[in-house]
Amino acid sequence: MSNEDSLPPFTLFGLDDVENYGLVTEADNSLPLDIHNQVFQLVEKGNQSFKESRFEEAISSYSKANSIKPLDPIVLGNRSAAYIRFGQYLKQRSASISEYKPLNGFDMSMLGELALKDADKLMSLQSSLVKSYITKACALMLLERYEVARDTILSGLQIDPFSGPLRSNLQELEKVMPNSMRKTHGMAERSDDFDCTVCLKLLYEPATTPCGHTFCRSCLFQSMDRGNKCPLCRTVIFMTPRTCAVSVTLNNIIEKNFPEEYAERKSEQDTLVHLGNESMPLFVMDVIIPCQKLSLHIFEPRYRLMVRRIMEGNHRMGMVALDSATGSPVDVACEVEITECDPLPDGRFVLELESHRRCRIVKAWDQDGYRVAEVEWVKDIPPQSEQGKADLRELTTSAASFARSWLDRAKEAARQGDRRRLEILLNVESMIPTPQDPERFSFWLATLTDRRPSERLELLRLQDTGEVLDYRLVQIARQISLFHQSLSFDC
Repeated sequence: MSNEDSLPPFTLFGLDDVENYGLVTEADNSLPLDIHNQVFQLVEKGNQSFKESRFEEAISSYSKANSIKPLDPIVLGNRSAAYIRFGQYLKQRSASISEYKPLNGFDMSMLGELALKDADKLMSLQSSLVKSYITKACALMLLERYEVARDTILSGLQIDPFSGPLRSNLQELEKVMPNSMRKTHGMAERSDDFDCTVCLKLLYEPATTPCGHTFCRSCLFQSMDRGNKCPLCRTVIFMTPRTCAVSVTLNNIIEKNFPEEYAERKSEQDTLVHLGNESMPLFVMDVIIPCQKLSLHIFEPRYRLMVRRIMEGNHRMGMVALDSATGSPVDVACEVEITECDPLPDGRFVLELESHRRCRIVKAWDQDGYRVAEVEWVKDIPPQSEQGKADLRELTTSAASFARSWLDRAKEAARQGDRRRLEILLNVESMIPTPQDPERFSFWLATLTDRRPSERLELLRLQDTGEVLDYRLVQIARQISLFHQSLSFDC
């Protein structure tokens, strides 16, 4: 882009400081004291780095805090602000400095996408707070998604019409948007220049490779699943979905000049990405039960395509095992959410997952090499009598007390030298649900012991809480007790 065509510089308002993490109070008993203190110290360290403009160190501290306590609004907001401020620094860094002292690792597009990811999570947690809108709008402005940023600011001003940061950011947008929109005036003639050479259709979310060729973003990475080469000239390229930004100017030109054809392309892509509330893609691997955390390494081309589409949608998929007798997926699965997605330069992904709900597979089919299923959600049938409900509450409360005591003793033993086991225990502890939800609590309790796939599959199928209570809670508690006795003996 030439100097005369470049967009005027702008300032982002509302991110000059970050929030402090409060000390634990009697009202805040969501985390054990030792874990809360870990998060507190990491946030404090990150805040100090932020104030000293050491943004990489701040991001590292906030990320460690997030791994201990995911979806904490303060951690998400602070990390998003650090990503944005670091991105601003890279955006304003002169070419002469970059040539003299190059930086490796983060780039502006990657930082903007990471900031937006945290801002979206923050918005879902605190949609009534102006700070959420300020953070999201700044992330979108850094990514040059000006129209969406403007809509976000206007939504925030409905909550607080007198917000100084929002009004200032809106003024900055008004400096930029007329210039960016002026490029799209005048109708362009429809020609093959606007077609993707992979799918031979109108470019949708165009992305340009370092070798200068432009493709639909989804087509580019679907091609790269089978080798990291340009689909046209076969030049080796190192790009990931996180670092590959859509060409905003070209996308705007296409959308405004060919609106009907663009809408058709968008509908096609949305159909692949957004399957609806009752459908989900399936990852065929093992039997997973609710309230688990796990890591996953994605390397197969079909699943790499599936993960990219999931990350453009609701970040959720089903985990299911194969029936060894039929070679088909079993009838029940567990919904998992991708909480962290780290793409590698060669196209692979490293995922962090959390398991949530059970579902029964109604029907399944193949889509671009991976399985998709229509599902119905499965829940326990609670006791109908008041006595049954009281017995369930009493047993669950007793099991919760037992589990907490066991966890405390197991953590203390692990602190003597087994750091890996301590990390596993802290992850398990972070997933503990409230005892007021007996169904989820019983599944969480089941994660404390190693169970065979057939036993986990049986747990997924059980629905009558009253009949299976002894199976889920008492038997599991006995196994934990035996395991703890062996742990004490070993120590």
